[in-house]
Amino acid sequence: MRNRIIVIIILLFIGVTVYLNVFQVSDTAKPADTGPQAGYLAPSFELASLEGQPYHVGGTRDKPLILNFWASWCGPCRQEAPDLKALYDQYQDRIDLYAVNATHLDTIADVKDTVKEFDFRFPVLLDPKGDATGPYQVRAIPTSFLIDKSGKVVDVLYMLDREQLEQKIKKLISD
Repeated sequence: MRNRIIVIIILLFIGVTVYLNVFQVSDTAKPADTGPQAGYLAPSFELASLEGQPYHVGGTRDKPLILNFWASWCGPCRQEAPDLKALYDQYQDRIDLYAVNATHLDTIADVKDTVKEFDFRFPVLLDPKGDATGPYQVRAIPTSFLIDKSGKVVDVLYMLDREQLEQKIKKLISD
């Protein structure tokens, strides 16, 4: 009888060990997939800024990132532009902001005029071929992705008022 109990305990121990190692995924292993949604690694890309400097998105970062997709002709984009500028000016030491212009739907002259009009001081990236808008599956603009320092998408935003956006930014930089 005693031998049976020992065998049962050993089998239970082996079963639990196999289950934990095969079927459980630890939080450190997540996310294994890349995609434009919360909980996934942000899709990688490299685009040039309006000044011609290359910027890379994907992988670990020194600071969290707001990745904002916009166009100069987009009314809601123009409406949120002052809030993005003000919040970036306030938190730029703790967060990056890349404004990705859907250049395949816009003109460089209009982009430059908009940047000047709103006095953007953050990098404005040009996406003439959809190298970023494609992988991020941007269907509407403005769309913003909040990306943490580990390169994971934390949230996807579609036009928030300044207070709501600031709360999201504070949470992102505090994590």
